This record gives sequence, structure tokens and C-alpha cells, in this order.
Amino acid sequence: MKVLIVEDDRALVAKLEQALHREHFAVDVAMNGEDGQHLGETEAYDVAVLDLGLPKISGIDVLKGWRKAGRALPVLILTARDGWSEKVEGFKAGADDYLMKPFRQEELVMRLRALVRRANGHADNRIVCGPLTFDAQIGSFELDGLPLRLTALEWRVLSCLALRQGRVVMRQDLFERVYEGDAEVDSNSLEVIVGRLRRKIGAAMIETERGLGYRLVAPDAA
Repeated sequence: MKVLIVEDDRALVAKLEQALHREHFAVDVAMNGEDGQHLGETEAYDVAVLDLGLPKISGIDVLKGWRKAGRALPVLILTARDGWSEKVEGFKAGADDYLMKPFRQEELVMRLRALVRRANGHADNRIVCGPLTFDAQIGSFELDGLPLRLTALEWRVLSCLALRQGRVVMRQDLFERVYEGDAEVDSNSLEVIVGRLRRKIGAAMIETERGLGYRLVAPDAA
């Protein structure tokens, strides 16, 4: 999962990045509305955290720009503004959730996971694919009822495939949702991660669509 944070408070951004990295999220950051609008319109994200009081372009205008451009990514507004009119304006502009500052980092993470889960069409927190279970609200994987240990990159790839199980996830889309914008990445790194996952959950569970991408399937459907 990949999060775009559009926030100009550097200290807060550092705390958010630390909390999200701890939960295996990939994170890109924009420190002003202009950069945030550009990233949100041109890059692939699972969810965005958006401040309202931004330099250059306000958070509301950023959100309106994303929606006008047809970007449907879930957006959580994070702001110190507690007036009802600001909340109404945010939701009218296309926000999916609203969290007041100060806040608990754990609550932010849970809200982001819920937004991503619902955006991918899952009503239930638990996503089951054969022997593999993904608790999308907690962020944990189990294989045959036992905890599955994954690196951060493995978790990002497998969570993306699990949320879209049965569907081909295009290689470029998967790549963009796994790596952060400033990461230096080898050309075959994604294939290496998929290979490690196949050894952990079973090779038959991750199909390759040649020239396109990957699909997570239950063993009896593979």
C-alpha cells in the first residue's frame, strides 16, 4: 500500500512517515498544495492524507483538482480546523474521511486501512484466498492459520495482490504502489520479491500474466 501525505508541518510529516513505515506502508510526501496536486494526478496511490492549510494551493482546491481530473483515490483530510462548515466543504469537495489534530497515530493508520479496503470493494476486514488470510484492518497475514512473516516490500506486494485477488495487477501499477518516489530500484526487483513470496505461500498462488502483471489465486483455482 502506498500513501501520499500532503502536509507542510515537517515535524508532523516525520512522525507520520515513521508510523506508516512501521506498518509497512510506502510513503510519498508533498510539502505544498502545488506539488501535492501534481503527485495525486500523475502517480498511483492507494490513499492520501491531505492538510487543508497548505502553501501555494489550499487543500480543498487540491482535492477539487484531483476529483476534476478523475482521480478516485480515497482521501483523508487531516486538519486543525474544527468548524462544521470546513468539514462540510471538505466532504463536498470529495473527501472520504476527516481527522482532527491532534490525533493518535494508531487511529490514523486504522482509518487509512479501512479506506483502502473499502475502495477495493471489500466489506469484510478478512480477505481469504485459499489457505491465505489477510486481515486488512490489522494488516496481518496468516497462512494455514499461522502468522506469515514478511518483509516490508513483500507485505506491500502481497497486500496489493490480496486486495485485488483474482484480478491481474499490472506490473507498472504494482511497481508504483510498492516503491517510494525517491527509491533506487533494480529493474528485476519486483520479480525477486514475487519469487520470495511464491516460496512462502506456494508458487501456484501467484500467477504471471506474461507482459502484463500478476494475479493472486486460490490453489484450486490456479
